[in-house]
Amino acid sequence: MFKKRFLIFLLIFCSSLSYAQKLVVGITLQPYFSYVKAVVGDKVEVLPLVDEGFNPHNYQPQANDLRRLNEMDVIVINGIGHDDFALKVIKAADRSDLIIVKANKDVPLLPAMGQSVGNGVVNPHTFVGVATTIQKVYTIANEMAKIDPDNAIYYRKNARAYALKFRKMKHQAMLELSDINTAGMKVATTHNAYGYILQEFGVEVSAVIEPAHGVEPSASQLQETIEKIKTSGIDVLFYELNMPNRYVDTIEKETGIKLYRFSHMTHGAYTTEKVEVEMQQNIDTLVEAMKFTAAQKEGK
Repeated sequence: MFKKRFLIFLLIFCSSLSYAQKLVVGITLQPYFSYVKAVVGDKVEVLPLVDEGFNPHNYQPQANDLRRLNEMDVIVINGIGHDDFALKVIKAADRSDLIIVKANKDVPLLPAMGQSVGNGVVNPHTFVGVATTIQKVYTIANEMAKIDPDNAIYYRKNARAYALKFRKMKHQAMLELSDINTAGMKVATTHNAYGYILQEFGVEVSAVIEPAHGVEPSASQLQETIEKIKTSGIDVLFYELNMPNRYVDTIEKETGIKLYRFSHMTHGAYTTEKVEVEMQQNIDTLVEAMKFTAAQKEGK
């Protein structure tokens, strides 16, 4: 009886030890939770640096963030302007043992657009693009393979399977647009976030009308934007889902252009499916907008 109990205790102890030895990989933004979970599965514990519901554009680091960071072995960062709050926490932690994975290190970056950005600033919203998402997932898988070589094959296999989902999304969209003439389609956006996905479909961003993220333009800026849209021949305006963009109604009324909503992907809960679901929604929205614009141009 004693031997049986000892064996049960040993199994429980070993199981607990195995769990405790799991790597803890931190993430800074919702899309990176989706990426990392897709790559690592149940081999690694994924820990958000900040509780859901925050706005990364104006978030100020809290004491709890430092506590969470100290639980992490690895942290995956955007690192090009969208999670600067995390870089402050990392600096404050002063941990030489913390492994930092820069997800965008292999991504070809676009320059930022808009009145509020300076010279040489890059567009940090690579998670809204299809090709950029795929590249980041491969980068994460390759870095995790170096950190945890015992599971390298597993990580790379998962990354390929995840990337295939996005390739299929884009392929289906391209098929739907194969007979559509979208030459010369011009768009404006209310946030400097959608350049990566739009360029993949040959769409030019002609104007970014928001002076800063989540900040409505002044009356003079709004009037200037309306005039710019009128003179630039803008066909559609993409604005951010779940953001206070009340002024878009005024733009639609004054310019006659069509408005479409995109997801920014950095709001809401941390879920494995978030990027997959919201990327599909964005692609569907883009296809709808391109079809609408093509039909409008044919009717003129």
